[in-house]
Amino acid sequence: MYRILIVEDSKEIYEPLSEILKEEGFYIEIADTQRAAVQALEKPDADFDLSLVDLVLPDGHGFSVYHVAEEHSVPVIFLTANDDEYMIEGGFRMGADDYICKPYRKRELLARINRTLSKHGRLNAEITYKNLRLDSSKGTAYKNGEELFLSRLEYRLLLLFMNHPGQLFTRDSLFEEIWNITGEYITDNTLTVHVKRLREKIEDDPQEPIYIQTVRGMGYKFGE
Repeated sequence: MYRILIVEDSKEIYEPLSEILKEEGFYIEIADTQRAAVQALEKPDADFDLSLVDLVLPDGHGFSVYHVAEEHSVPVIFLTANDDEYMIEGGFRMGADDYICKPYRKRELLARINRTLSKHGRLNAEITYKNLRLDSSKGTAYKNGEELFLSRLEYRLLLLFMNHPGQLFTRDSLFEEIWNITGEYITDNTLTVHVKRLREKIEDDPQEPIYIQTVRGMGYKFGE
């Protein structure tokens, strides 16, 4: 279970945020001051995989928390209502992994968290499902040991599906997921085409798919 430290003083923000992340399977710890955050990071058994840090805290600044997190090799994503470009530039110059302005979208937040965890090797690099294997550290996919040559969107779709076997994805949720990850504008027709092409590459019989199944009137589900 991945451990995330949320450094945020507003209960109205950290309570729903922690619920979202708990539903996704993360262990969550809350620190509502700079001092509490430092104490949490310096505990011998802390072992956090990521910290979400608000820049403005009652007793200090999120940048100070960042320095302590860095000492303990904990990646940091700043959360703030401040969209000042100089603050953002300062955070990245310090070495922060990402920066999200509040209010944020759930899927965007989750995509950025997973991207940061993957970047730091906190997520499993290899994912396997039956005769499919995906190596996220190299951005490659294989079927029966042979490499599949996927477009960027096909790869992102497969990565999303293989990370969530059995989960129903509506078309709208796929639009949002792929948009957040790739930054590319996706139309309904584009999604249909890429799902069709991906099926042709991973299915033994694309007309009778066993991996990417259509749930009529709802969306898609990966796995039997």
